[in-house]
Amino acid sequence: MRGASKRGVQMSRNFLLEIGTEEMPARFINPVLKQLKEAARSAFDESRIEYKEISTYATPRRLVLFVKNLSEAQKDLIREAKGPTKKVAFDENGNPTRAAYGFAKSQGVEIEELEIRLVKDTEYVFAVVREPGRKTERVLPDIIAFLISKLHFPKSMRWGSWDFKFIRPVRWVLALFGDKKISFNIAGVTSDSFTYGHRFLKNSKVFLKSADEYFETVRKSYVIVDNRERRRMIWDEVKKLADEANAIAHYDEELLDEVTNLVEYPKAFIGKFDEKYLDMPQEVIKTLMKEHQRYFHLLDKESGNLIAKFIGVRNGTDEHLDTVVEGNERVIAARLADAKFFYDEDLKVALEDRVDDLKNIVWLEGMGTMYEKVLRIEELSLFFSHKLNLDDEQKAVIARSAKLCKADLVTSMVYEFPELQGVMGCEYALKTGEFRAVAQAIYEHYLPRFSDDEIPASMAGSVLSLADKLDTLVGCFIAGIKPTGSQDPYGLRRQALGMLRIIFEKRLNLLLEDMMDAAFDNFKGKLADGAKEVREELLEFIKQRIKNMLLDKGFEHDVIDSIMAVDVNDINGVFERANVVAEFKKREDFTDVVNVFNRTNNLAKKLGRDMDIDEKLLVEDAERKLYEAYLEFDELVSNALQNKDYSKILEATGKLCKPVDNFLDNVMVMVKDKELSTNRLTLLYKIASRIKHVADFSKIVI
Repeated sequence: MRGASKRGVQMSRNFLLEIGTEEMPARFINPVLKQLKEAARSAFDESRIEYKEISTYATPRRLVLFVKNLSEAQKDLIREAKGPTKKVAFDENGNPTRAAYGFAKSQGVEIEELEIRLVKDTEYVFAVVREPGRKTERVLPDIIAFLISKLHFPKSMRWGSWDFKFIRPVRWVLALFGDKKISFNIAGVTSDSFTYGHRFLKNSKVFLKSADEYFETVRKSYVIVDNRERRRMIWDEVKKLADEANAIAHYDEELLDEVTNLVEYPKAFIGKFDEKYLDMPQEVIKTLMKEHQRYFHLLDKESGNLIAKFIGVRNGTDEHLDTVVEGNERVIAARLADAKFFYDEDLKVALEDRVDDLKNIVWLEGMGTMYEKVLRIEELSLFFSHKLNLDDEQKAVIARSAKLCKADLVTSMVYEFPELQGVMGCEYALKTGEFRAVAQAIYEHYLPRFSDDEIPASMAGSVLSLADKLDTLVGCFIAGIKPTGSQDPYGLRRQALGMLRIIFEKRLNLLLEDMMDAAFDNFKGKLADGAKEVREELLEFIKQRIKNMLLDKGFEHDVIDSIMAVDVNDINGVFERANVVAEFKKREDFTDVVNVFNRTNNLAKKLGRDMDIDEKLLVEDAERKLYEAYLEFDELVSNALQNKDYSKILEATGKLCKPVDNFLDNVMVMVKDKELSTNRLTLLYKIASRIKHVADFSKIVI
C-alpha cells in the first residue's frame, strides 16, 4: 500500500480486467500493453485509489490488467478554499459578517467550521472541505471506460451496428474486484465473471470465484496469460531442440516477440528441408523462414553455416506433434521450391538489362517513376562524390552502383519477398559479373534499415545511401507526405536519422545546406509554388532529428539548446561542439566562459549587426586592452575553426574574463556620443559572435 486513509488503514483486493477479442495482430500487442499500464496508473492515481502493483498481460485473444492490493475506497478529498480577510469576515466584536456567511455557504461548510490562518502578514478565513471517498467498486466502471478510451491502435475495427472501434471485435469481458463482479458494457458485451480457455484445446466458459484464482484457473484451460513466461518457455525449448540437433538457434528478439504473441500455449518443434536449397543465398532462406513461416533458423555449431533444419512453435500441446512437423515441412518445401525457381529465372537476365523496366514502376503519385528516382540518385551521388573529393575509381563505383541500385525491384524474388531488396541486388550483381565493390554498395545503400542497424561500411555504399534517403525525404515533403504524431508510413524519421548517422559516424565533410540545395534542384520540374516553405519545413524536420540524436547520446537539454541555437549546417561540427561544451560544463572555470559571453552578448544585442571597429575611437585604456585581447582571440578562433578545435576557443574565452570585466567596470558603453557607443558595442558584438561559433551560452543553466 502507498498510504493510509485518515479513517484508518484501507482494506484492499486484487482487481482483474480481461478483454477477450478475436485474434489480435502480434505486432500490435506489446505497444498496447504499455498504453494500458500507463493509462491504469494515471487513472487510479487521479481517482485517489491506492494500489501495490499494476501489471498487464496479453495473449492473441485477450488483454489483461491485474492490479494487486487495490484499495476498497478512494482516499478522502481534502479541499481548502481561501476566503476574505479576518477583518472583512468578522466585526470588531468577533461576530461573523455577511461576507463570512456568504463564503461559508458557497463552500458548503458551517460558519463555526471556518479557520483563521496567517498568510504573510495578513489573517484570512479558510474553509476546509472534506469529501469522503467513494467505494472503489462504484468508481471502477468509469475507470474501465477511461482505460478503454485511452487505447489506440495502428488499425482499428468496427463491427455490427456499434459506433465503437477496437483492435479486434470484443467477444467477452471479465471484470472482478476480489470476488465482486464489476458490471459495465462494451459494444453490446456485458462484463461477467467468466473467461474462455484455449480456442482449440478447451474453448468453453471458465467461471472464476475471485480475481486471485485467475492465472492458475486459465492455465488449467491451456492459456498461459503471462507473455513474459511464454517468451521464456519458447526460447528455452528452442535452445534445447537446437542443442539436440548439434546446432545453434539464431536469437532474433523481434521474431521471439512475435511468436510469443501468436500463441496461448506454446510448444516448439523441429523440422527439416532438402539440403539442395542451401545452394541459394542464405539470406533468402532466412528471410523466408522468418517473414513467412515465423521459424527460427539454425546454424552449425562448428562452421556457423545455415543447416537444413528449422524450429517452429505451435499453439498447443505435444499431441500429434509429428503431424504438425510433417505439415510444416511440406509448407517450407513448397516455399523453398518457389524461391529456387524465382532465383534461377532471375539469373537469366543481368541487372543492367532490368533498369529500363523501372520506368513501369511509379515511385510516388505525382513524383514520377522509380527510373526517374534512379537518375536523381545518380546525380546526387556524384555531387556528394565531388564534395568529398573522392578519387576517380571511387566515383566510377558510385556511378555504376547508383545506376543498378534499384534494378532488383523488378526481379521475381524481390517481388515475392520485398524484404530482400538490396540483398538480391548484391547477389545478382555478383552473379552477373559486376565488381564486388558495386555489389556491396547496392546492398549497403539501404542501410541503416532501423535505429540500431549497421551503417554502410564502404564509401560508395555511404554516398549512395545518403543520396537515396535525402531524395526520398525531399520527394515526400514536396508531395505533401510528412510524418504526423505517431504516423510515419514512409519511415521518413528513420530515413533522416539514418542519413545523419552516416554523416556523423563516417565523419563525412558534407554541409546540410549544400545537400538540400542539390536535392531540391533535382525536383525543379515537380516543385512549383511554395518551394521555400517546403525546404524550411524539411530543414526543421531534420533539425529535430539532430536534437533527438543528441538527446539519445545523453546530452543535457541546455547544452543541446545552446548548440542548436547557433548552427546545424555542419552536422559533424554539431556533435563535436556538443561534446566540447558538455565536457567544459563540468569545469569550475566554465562560469568564466558563460559570464564573458553573457556580459558581451547582452549589450551587443543593442547593436544587432556586425560593423567595423574604428581604432581612433578607442580612447580608454580598458577598451584598448580589450581590443588587443580581441585581436588575439579573433586570430585564435580563425585557426581553431579550421581544425574544429572548439575546446581551444573555450579555453581562450575564459581568459577574456578579466579584460571584459575591466572594460565593463570602468568604461561607460552607452554614452551620449553615438559614434563612441556604437564602436564599443561593436567590440562587444565581435567578441560574442566569435564565441557563438561554439554555442549560444545564454541558454546554459549553471
